[in-house]
Amino acid sequence: MIQRIQTLYLTLVALLSVVLVYGVQAAILGLGFQGTVGVLVFGEGVLSALLAVGSIFWYRNRQNQFVINRLNLISQLFLLGFFVYRSLNVSGEVATSEKGIGMLIPIFSIVFLVLANRAIKKDEDLVKSADRLR
Repeated sequence: MIQRIQTLYLTLVALLSVVLVYGVQAAILGLGFQGTVGVLVFGEGVLSALLAVGSIFWYRNRQNQFVINRLNLISQLFLLGFFVYRSLNVSGEVATSEKGIGMLIPIFSIVFLVLANRAIKKDEDLVKSADRLR
């Protein structure tokens, strides 16, 4: 249902992904960000936001919701690894720093996805225990 705590966590993941996409879009338009990097991060952010919103509305099938969150978690880990790789390969400081706070967005998203999966598992265990009592 929409009023569950995992809905809040998944909404935060979707909002963080939108912030990431907006930041990449601003970097592409304003600062001359490299094309393939921008497209990769933009696509990953849109994918993450869509998976989070889709997972919110699949509340009736908790197993599929759990799997979708795992896929989103894997995509966020890929994005975090990409950001770490990029930050290690950027030489020194340039006019505009490419080592920004945007690297923290996947970390926060991962934490919220883990919390959402925990809440989904708790709901699933509650339903299973109620089925045993019937």
